[in-house]
Amino acid sequence: MEENSFSEDILYMTLPTFLKDDIIAFEEGIISKSTVLDCLFNEVQGSINSALYDNQITQEEAVYLRKKHLGL
Repeated sequence: MEENSFSEDILYMTLPTFLKDDIIAFEEGIISKSTVLDCLFNEVQGSINSALYDNQITQEEAVYLRKKHLGL
């Protein structure tokens, strides 16, 4: 198991609100079998990219979030 240099708990507490909201919406979309799941997926991907390029999260955190929530 790969160990991260950050705490998952702290990561989620410090995520920008827009990214948290998009992750929640995507997870709810999966549960409800939303017909716009592809759009919700793209929103999470875009929010991760935005947070990364605005230096709100690190590259390592972005990779972790993509892997955990998007399977990338």
